[in-house]
Amino acid sequence: MALTLASLRASLVQNPNAAMHFLLPDGDMVPPHFHITEVGRVQKDFIDCGGTVRSSTTCLVQVWVASDTEHRLKANKLLAILNVAEPLLGQADLALEVEYEGQTISQFPITQSEITPAGLLFHLGSKHTACLAPDKCGIPLGEASSNDAGSCCGPKGCC
Repeated sequence: MALTLASLRASLVQNPNAAMHFLLPDGDMVPPHFHITEVGRVQKDFIDCGGTVRSSTTCLVQVWVASDTEHRLKANKLLAILNVAEPLLGQADLALEVEYEGQTISQFPITQSEITPAGLLFHLGSKHTACLAPDKCGIPLGEASSNDAGSCCGPKGCC
């Protein structure tokens, strides 16, 4: 489950002078001299493999690492950025994702935040594919969350 915009704001308000750190799913840290280059509302409208129209909306925060290794971003600066973005983000309590370029550009849900002696630590999770219509595809329910590329293509041929 991803952290929401409201919970992020609360953490930032409670710890305005805290340094911020991002822990990647593989245990590596995003270098501490990162910049926040974009904050946006991302709307995804799609049809699943069973023909159901679906929609999801997230708040995407793009994190970028430059060569200015002395740069540090404190919680109050991210809060100021979010305040500027508020007209775009609206009042909805959106799930949060971080976009970060490692070997490829990836999007990670923020799964939790904690205050540590070093500052605010945001844990980034992994995203996975899944069949959203196992009842229509004819695959057993337990296999519906498999990462197997062919898992949604059951005998009914819905994929």
